[in-house]
Amino acid sequence: RHGQTDANANGLLLGRTDPPLNETGLEQADVVAARVAPYRPGRVLTSPLARCLQTAAIVAHRCGLTMEVEPRLVEVDYGEYDGRPFADLPADLVHRWRTDPHFAPPGGESLADVGARMAALSAEILASLGGDPVVAVSHVSPIKAAVCWALGLPDLASWRMRLDNATMTRLAPGPDGPVLLSFNEA
Repeated sequence: RHGQTDANANGLLLGRTDPPLNETGLEQADVVAARVAPYRPGRVLTSPLARCLQTAAIVAHRCGLTMEVEPRLVEVDYGEYDGRPFADLPADLVHRWRTDPHFAPPGGESLADVGARMAALSAEILASLGGDPVVAVSHVSPIKAAVCWALGLPDLASWRMRLDNATMTRLAPGPDGPVLLSFNEA
């Protein structure tokens, strides 16, 4: 996951709004790059949003690679609630969001939509692995959606996961399907 932004630090919903990393986030990106480099990745994919582009650039530089923008790694679209504190959302909206994977905030995207795009992308990435790992720099919701896909969990299970900034989540192909090697690894 990308490093911290001021919006993350202030507990705001941060979907398609595009702030840069803050100073802490830049430091976090450097630390995560140092943790990623020993895996010797062959590719670095990134969401097109600035916070991921900045994180991915630091990771790619550390690994001697160029980054590739992958639009499907973009964060969920929170619609008209983007940039607002989660605590300020109407209770009925939060209830529907937590109980209906097909519910989308006005102008936004549903968890089912994020789950579908991440299932397709995750399957493509795992199928394309040669001997080299692939780094995908993304956001909280797409990463949790990829974990749900890997474990065969419903999209709503993502509400029961915590994913911090600048952490690694590792998936690998296994004999019986995808394997979760680590989650929220600092």
